[in-house]
Amino acid sequence: MKINGFKAYDIRGKLGEDLTPETVYLIGRAYARWLDPETVVIGGDIRTSSATLKCALANGLRDEGVDVLDIGLCGTEEIYFATDHLQVGGGIMVTASHNPIDYNGMKLVREGARPISADTGLLEIQKIAEASNFPATGNDERGSYRRVSCSDAYIEHLLTYVDRSKLKPLKIVVNAGNGTAGPVLDALQSHLPFEFIKVNHEPDGTFPNGIPNPLLPENRHHTTDAVREHGADFGIAWDGDFDRCFLFDESGKFIEGYYIVGLLAEAFLRKHPGEKIVHDPRLLWNTESVCEQFGGTPIQSKCGHAFIKQVMREQDAVYGGEMSAHHYFRDFFYCDSGMIPWLLVAELISDTGSSLSSMIQSRMDEYPCSGEINHQVDNAPSLLAKLKSHYSPEAKSIDQSDGLSMSFDGWRFNLRSSNTEPVVRLNVEATATELMENKTKELLAWLV
Repeated sequence: MKINGFKAYDIRGKLGEDLTPETVYLIGRAYARWLDPETVVIGGDIRTSSATLKCALANGLRDEGVDVLDIGLCGTEEIYFATDHLQVGGGIMVTASHNPIDYNGMKLVREGARPISADTGLLEIQKIAEASNFPATGNDERGSYRRVSCSDAYIEHLLTYVDRSKLKPLKIVVNAGNGTAGPVLDALQSHLPFEFIKVNHEPDGTFPNGIPNPLLPENRHHTTDAVREHGADFGIAWDGDFDRCFLFDESGKFIEGYYIVGLLAEAFLRKHPGEKIVHDPRLLWNTESVCEQFGGTPIQSKCGHAFIKQVMREQDAVYGGEMSAHHYFRDFFYCDSGMIPWLLVAELISDTGSSLSSMIQSRMDEYPCSGEINHQVDNAPSLLAKLKSHYSPEAKSIDQSDGLSMSFDGWRFNLRSSNTEPVVRLNVEATATELMENKTKELLAWLV
């Protein structure tokens, strides 16, 4: 049988079509057959389908003789943490993150929270599941099932990233989007001097305030309005499984993730001079400038969590960031976290006495960018070839390691095909706003 929903980095699909309890059961058995772990930790987000799918997953694992530890309602990074903290053979998170309400999925890791992607086992798991060659399992051969909690240890770990003696009583808007970030914020609150203004805080799988995806401009007003209404120092919004966080300055203005990468690179290089910082190729001049200013070494990686994590491990990088608001940390098993970034930003604001906008604005002025522009095209390889041919005579450098990156005097662009959607993604940056805007319009004329 064909099982759809397997992507480059995870499993995601439409309920009843790509994902059913039956197919998730088979995926659980296939994962266990491929990895052969003794114990696996599982958890799920707040979607109304997650509990049923998690049960099917647990049954599939147990029928392969695997012991299952269930940490219950959680974010993806809590699965990463639990996999390493409990020293188990693997972890699976049932989540569709920011996808539409009729979707769900799974993110899979092996020991040490190492990712399993299409290049490192996901396609093999798909083949085993589709073959469905699984014998019946007697009760005495089944693995065990147990509910556990790693919450206290996880909270303690998060708090190690900041010096709490430096933290000031900031007022912070926190918008959990009715996802799974709310309980973690409640657990952190008693350890921090912050006043939280809680928006869309309670986990609710019907998502009464819209799917939690702050990348969509129409989803930002809840956070923006609350920052302005309460005079907050800054605002934060998360996606459904809170592996990404999005920041808003004290005026309620949304900050592009690219500039947060530079800000966090600075935060780490202040504490760890000379360390390596990993970034993706879409936008890079600001990050390279920060590394030069604070004595770090920038390392470029292909986009996507599997590539970033691999390069970080190879280079022993202290931090890695993508403009898509994924931030990775060496001390967090080289994994991405949506909680660590805002804690570091709060520490920076407390320690410097500067506003978030003042820390970001000079960087935005020096290296203005277009933001990511998505566009459907019929033939992405042909488009990239035409652009390369047209712009090559004036290009100072050309990089095709991840899409097409071309640099010129005062500006550059990256155009790449999405790994998850049938679109190309364009990013343009320059050393002057007018130049950036003109070149963006020029490139967009090709995307028709």
